[in-house]
Amino acid sequence: MAHMWGNVAPRVAELSPLERVRLRRVAMRYAAHGWEVTPGACLARSRFVCGRAGCPTVGCHPALENWELAASADPARVATWWRSRPHGVLLPTGRAFDVLEVPAHLGRHVLDAVQIHPAGTGVRGPVLVTPTGRWMFLVRPGDPLRPELEHCFHVVRHGPGSWIPAPPTRLPEGTVRWAVAPEQARWQLPDSYLVQNTLIGALRATGVTLTPDLLPGHLPLPRRGM
Repeated sequence: MAHMWGNVAPRVAELSPLERVRLRRVAMRYAAHGWEVTPGACLARSRFVCGRAGCPTVGCHPALENWELAASADPARVATWWRSRPHGVLLPTGRAFDVLEVPAHLGRHVLDAVQIHPAGTGVRGPVLVTPTGRWMFLVRPGDPLRPELEHCFHVVRHGPGSWIPAPPTRLPEGTVRWAVAPEQARWQLPDSYLVQNTLIGALRATGVTLTPDLLPGHLPLPRRGM
């Protein structure tokens, strides 16, 4: 792929050797725990470049066109991806975990609630926060949204075919970080419906009306270029 990068490499954000090593080390740690990773486009000033000729995407996106097939938890393969470029670290969803994405005001409310939830570790898991204020709760994969949440524009479920940017990926607004790191959760994932129930409670507590037929046809927000 070297030739593809010929005219974009000078614009890629300069990261110190330490930061490059950190990205590689963290990507390999995710892989070591069975979380497949895929390299993200590199931040260049305020946009992302992937090296693919004619790619129109300027937001955070996978560096590889076949990212779903290429995603891997193989340590050697992961190390190779991050050896020479400061790729973002992207985690495909719908595999080891799904993700429930909510705005910051809901995220804090849900996090406070799960800390004291009677189900204990069954509802507590890793939570990451983007610098644009999106909170992402990692949950066991496979469960769709409950009917009350299907048409709620506050909640986006990331399952098969989607991905999230993982710490310590840098976005134009700042760095993605863990509110609850995987180590704090012992790499355990909570039950999706327990988290969804907590989320429904948080929404109702903030005055949001939730019914299965709320705003028919109103789908969750599409993926944003975070």
